[in-house]
Amino acid sequence: MLMQAFGGFMWLLFTAMLVLAVVALVLAVTFREDAYRAADKQTKNFWLIILGIVVLVNLVVPMLFLQIAGLVATIVFMVDVRPALKQVTGGRGGGRRGGSSSDGPYGPYNGGR
Repeated sequence: MLMQAFGGFMWLLFTAMLVLAVVALVLAVTFREDAYRAADKQTKNFWLIILGIVVLVNLVVPMLFLQIAGLVATIVFMVDVRPALKQVTGGRGGGRRGGSSSDGPYGPYNGGR
């Protein structure tokens, strides 16, 4: 009974690590290449390769040591790189998404009406 509960917990832990790695990979894809340089971080290709390997390790190689090393890389991206990229890009990943050229920091500018 105890081993079955432990196995279920480990499955949940491995699944959570996989989901976090996939989310980090998707976020790494959405930011522009120049944002990585402007934030003085490693290149976009570097992070795509590292996070891609992490996802692959979580899917294919069920070795806890490799998965923990991948978790560390994922956490570094989420805690250090992603906030720096968001600051450089103004909170957006790649380019503008919605809004217009007259939008200010508090919403659209209506020309003083």
